[in-house]
Amino acid sequence: MANVVITGSTKGIGRGLAAEFARLGHNVMIAGRSQQAIDEAVAEIGSQPGTVSGRPCEVSEKDQVQALWDAAVTEFGSVDIWINNAGLARTVWPILETPDEEIQAMVTTNMFGTIFGSKVAISGMKKQGHGKLFNMLGGGSDGEFFPGIGIYGTTKRGLNYFTDALIKENKDSPLVIGKIRPGMVITEAVVREAKADLNNFNKNRKTMNNLCDTVETVSPYLVDQILKTEKSGTKIRWLTGAKIAKRMMLSRFVSQPDKFEAFGL
Repeated sequence: MANVVITGSTKGIGRGLAAEFARLGHNVMIAGRSQQAIDEAVAEIGSQPGTVSGRPCEVSEKDQVQALWDAAVTEFGSVDIWINNAGLARTVWPILETPDEEIQAMVTTNMFGTIFGSKVAISGMKKQGHGKLFNMLGGGSDGEFFPGIGIYGTTKRGLNYFTDALIKENKDSPLVIGKIRPGMVITEAVVREAKADLNNFNKNRKTMNNLCDTVETVSPYLVDQILKTEKSGTKIRWLTGAKIAKRMMLSRFVSQPDKFEAFGL
């Protein structure tokens, strides 16, 4: 069984991954900004074959990221899989209207958090002689543009380059370094952004229903692929171009159930 650390895992896709790893019997160290959030996530995941523990961690502070690694090693003995999942998306403003404090928050969480997490994890994995590191990408990472994601997409595009650089710099090591693109997943953050710009969301509601999936749908696939990945440079992608095309074609003939009603939208 693997020992897994997931940053930003008290909610959303991070918590979904943690729950799935634990269900399969793997040990998981979750991380979030507060002890209360960690306690609530552990309680919600509940009793599983795998052990679920947690530690507060501000990922933009490298000493806290190092403390997270040390806590996982102390509890589990090693870290076999590290997932840099912590991220922040604010998607309701064009670039010039995005508040400066929101820009700073996205850059520090998404960029600094992933960079520091990667440095700490790779350094520790080289010492122990093995390990897998995955960086969570998202909208904009492949260069595509969507309204409102100018800043968020910039951070993810940068992290795509950063991860490619890590792969090349560590090609002669035993480590596996990869990317995860989870697709369009309905998380607390997505619901928050939709409610903040409800008129625009409702204009795109049909398309969103065709393309979005729940955490519970996506997490098992991602975990299965993470566990199977043995080649550095692998990109794990849920919502492929072929899947998008098939869904959009089927939507012309079959009405999709409204996936957002259950989230108060």
